[in-house]
Amino acid sequence: MRALWKTYVTDVREHTDGEIRDGTDRRAIIVLLTATVCLLLIRFLGMSSRASWAWNALDAIGLDGAADSLRAALTTSPNARINGRVFWAAARLVGYVVIPLLVIRFVLRDRLADYGVRIRGTLKYWKIYALLLAIILPIAVLASYSAAFQAKYPFYKMAQGEPLWPWFWAWEVLYALQFASLEFFFRGFMLHGLAPRFGYVAVFMMILPYMMIHFTKPMPEAIGSIVAGFVLGTLALKSGSIWWGALAHVTVAVTMDLLSLWHRGFL
Repeated sequence: MRALWKTYVTDVREHTDGEIRDGTDRRAIIVLLTATVCLLLIRFLGMSSRASWAWNALDAIGLDGAADSLRAALTTSPNARINGRVFWAAARLVGYVVIPLLVIRFVLRDRLADYGVRIRGTLKYWKIYALLLAIILPIAVLASYSAAFQAKYPFYKMAQGEPLWPWFWAWEVLYALQFASLEFFFRGFMLHGLAPRFGYVAVFMMILPYMMIHFTKPMPEAIGSIVAGFVLGTLALKSGSIWWGALAHVTVAVTMDLLSLWHRGFL
């Protein structure tokens, strides 16, 4: 454990702090403001229950047919449940990925590779992520027996007797994309955008909003997000990549959904 801590925490902290550069205040301010706006938009405009703004906007610009179609898809359609999940996932793709990418490209004018999306040279880190899964998955199994867990998952609420195909598996694909987007936002855009100015402290700056998006989850999961933010953030700095973290996140999330369905008799 001492060797792991030195390799994946102490050495990462010293290296990251050694890379702090002068003149990076502008970048840090832009990253923080962008993150603030994105989280605000996701929270208040990214829920299907609040989607009236979308069809009202379409009405306002003369796209009445599109407005009616969107309204029907999210309210009266037989597939309204999965359509609502599509709206939810799309909002997160825009807030977590599209807006930050535009800021990186046209405002910061940085290389995307500097924001945790590189793949080359990251294969060697698979063992540490496999160790994390070996620790986390048994905890998820134990947590799945709680009433709060079973009431929360999966986000796509299946009707009694509904088959898993096609909508549940369609939802899992959307869910996975959302987690990859989330990893890019927190462990890519925020973390790598702030590290040149704040060094290793950027991990803890990222943890705060990451924990706050878990306020609607059961309390143990919100507490776990603090630990996950620290571990995944540190590893993202070590590897320079978010992809193993995204894969681990997706694995845990899909497992939790399947455990919930198993407890409720769908599997």
